[in-house]
Amino acid sequence: MPIEGTPRPGWPPQDSAGGNASGPVWRTQTRPRRLWLHILLLLLTLVSTTAVGARMAENFRTNRPPVYLAEDLGAYQRLLSHPGSWLHGLAFSLTLLTILLAHEMGHYLACLRYGLDASLPYFMPFPSLIGTLGAFIRIRSPIYSRQVLFDVGIAGPLAGFALVVPAAIAGMAGSRVVPGIGDRGDLNFGTPALFWLLQAMFFPGTEAADLSLHPVARAAWVGVFATALNLLPIGQLDGGHILYSFIGDRHRQISRVLSLALCLLYVRWPLWLFWGLLLFFLGSRHPYIFDPLKLDTRRTRLGVVALIMFLLCFMDRPLYW
Repeated sequence: MPIEGTPRPGWPPQDSAGGNASGPVWRTQTRPRRLWLHILLLLLTLVSTTAVGARMAENFRTNRPPVYLAEDLGAYQRLLSHPGSWLHGLAFSLTLLTILLAHEMGHYLACLRYGLDASLPYFMPFPSLIGTLGAFIRIRSPIYSRQVLFDVGIAGPLAGFALVVPAAIAGMAGSRVVPGIGDRGDLNFGTPALFWLLQAMFFPGTEAADLSLHPVARAAWVGVFATALNLLPIGQLDGGHILYSFIGDRHRQISRVLSLALCLLYVRWPLWLFWGLLLFFLGSRHPYIFDPLKLDTRRTRLGVVALIMFLLCFMDRPLYW
């Protein structure tokens, strides 16, 4: 959720008591929307994620690991000659796209509330293990208030997580125990705290390596991972916006320290080194906000909720082989 522009002094507007105005802070002219582009990217992402979901569904039905490279590539070629098999992939794709859409629409609706010029969600189709690189919106208006920054930043994770939890519950209920399935896979998925809790509820005493997750649960896992990445309190990630709304100028120093901490996690997952360096050199800055007012008690409590969501979703080893 990148924010463009630099605020100017004298904002946010204040009410007669000297506090932030409770209504929209400002209004900006909305740019013409290229609706066709948003729809096209959404449809392409639906195709790419449905193809992945169809293969996951077939592996699930036949008690194979979710990623089984010895046969997966040939299976994707067969999808082209058997269009009917794509229907089995909708459970994964529709669940995942709904979670991603909820996250971005949370940001978008918060922007509408405050009159910010923001784009509709852009989905990113990509031939990967999950069929997409996610989605994002662009906020073209500068933000002058810590409260507005907080509300826009936290709206996405709250909306996405609100759908991740029921999807994870439904997916876990449809999963089953297949002894040793984790040892046969070419790539294994880590288990976040949220999934540990659900696993203990539905399959007490079962090891994660013996559990075959339903494609809906796999989609929820992607939503969990995306939530954790977005809530990293660094730079202009959602967590970075939330952090800045609390501590202001100290944000940059803390962002750099946490980026280096991510680099140290490479011993658990090599890609953390890439993410840590990328965020350290390119993502630690944040547009300056001249607003001395502190967040109120309600928003402080929501900040604690965001921290809990992050702890439930974060995995030090998301993928391993």
